[in-house]
Amino acid sequence: MTLSVHTNKAALTALQNLNKTNNELGDVQNKINTGLKINNAKDNAAVWAIAQGQRADIGALGAVRMSLERANSIAEVSLSAGETISDLLVQLKEKVVAAMDTSLDTASRTALDSDYKAILRQITQVVTNSSFDGANLLTGSGGDIQFLANAEATSRLTLSTRTLALGGGNITIPATSSISTVALASAALAQLSASIGNVNQALGNLGSQAKQLEAHLEFVSKLTDVLESGVGNLVDADLAKESARLQALQVQQQLGAQALSIANSAPQIVLQLFQGG
Repeated sequence: MTLSVHTNKAALTALQNLNKTNNELGDVQNKINTGLKINNAKDNAAVWAIAQGQRADIGALGAVRMSLERANSIAEVSLSAGETISDLLVQLKEKVVAAMDTSLDTASRTALDSDYKAILRQITQVVTNSSFDGANLLTGSGGDIQFLANAEATSRLTLSTRTLALGGGNITIPATSSISTVALASAALAQLSASIGNVNQALGNLGSQAKQLEAHLEFVSKLTDVLESGVGNLVDADLAKESARLQALQVQQQLGAQALSIANSAPQIVLQLFQGG
């Protein structure tokens, strides 16, 4: 090997190896700091692009889940109100049947009519207040409500309006109904019997839709978990492996520095050639 003070090939080689080790060491430290083996497109463009696409789907499913959770809350409020109304209709029937007793005196009939009208007012209050986030399925004033079902927003689930207001399609008894006479009570009983059946059917249909929403919400939650796990498999670093690699590279760095130091001292041998005897 030629001895020269201008060119030190061994030092250049040692420096290249040390720089390579330093670069690898920086890469490992970045993986440990972020917990990701693929943090940007430079690390692996193809895998990064796939992961970003999955992250976009996860974000979209988050919006779907929020929509379905709102739908679930609306359905629960509506069902709770509907069950209360059904119970109130049962109480109404008790009052109506009692009012058909021809032996009642005026005071008793007036008291029954007063209770009957109070229950009617309570039904109206329940219907009016059965809203969640501005949505009310029981007043009949709004149409069906649709909610997101997939990440592309191309599929939707529906909660249908179930009108439970007095004088409507399900509860045919008007708000002005009275049982102050046997004839009025008899007419109210016919309307009430039909109304109870209508309300129970409406609540059954609403319950089926609510169950569908709940099942789809559970599916979306599981799908989100699976996608998050898939992204993790693509980009997450194996920290145990990276920790072992870090220690190995730190040893290589120290050895590389020593090798460079030895190579840098090699030209000093030339001085010995020119020392006097």
